[in-house]
Amino acid sequence: DPYEILTAKAERAPVGSEGLIFLPYLTGERTPHGDANAKANFFGLTLRHSKCHIIRSVLEGITYGMRDSLEIIRTDMKLPVDQIVATGGGARSRLWRQIQADVYNAELVTINIVEAPAFGAAILAGVGAGVYNSIEEATDKLVKITSKIEPIAENARIYDEYYQIYRELYPALKPEFDKVTEVVERLSGTLVIG
Repeated sequence: DPYEILTAKAERAPVGSEGLIFLPYLTGERTPHGDANAKANFFGLTLRHSKCHIIRSVLEGITYGMRDSLEIIRTDMKLPVDQIVATGGGARSRLWRQIQADVYNAELVTINIVEAPAFGAAILAGVGAGVYNSIEEATDKLVKITSKIEPIAENARIYDEYYQIYRELYPALKPEFDKVTEVVERLSGTLVIG
């Protein structure tokens, strides 16, 4: 499985990828910036970095991006979040689950449901059809925690330092994102390949 090969390589790089920070804006950014011009970027790349660092920095950068949304919930909405439920691709790798627990500084759990959105729709249908009296009753009966990962304090401290840098990169690069988009749009009809 290529996914397993990649995450095994990522395990060889240290927490924080020795300063290599990936901005995961491959299709622009929606939250918290709402910027279609945002671009993906490897910041801090040096000769000391290997494939292992690059792979791990991608996992870390995606997780920093998800922490941006979590910070809105914790800070702007003032809701405490002590536990995160991971499903889908991000839940497959023990390494990525640990990275998430450390970056979020919260317990991360997985559940017995692989395709959570579809299962959630099925639960709603079950409540609507009268199979269950409430969503709470259905989830209590059907959804079970299958694993728990606690954050590692030292890793959480390191990730918090890198996350602060990550947060400063978007506003610093925003003018350049816009310039690149403008040039690409202007030249897109005039490019000759080959």
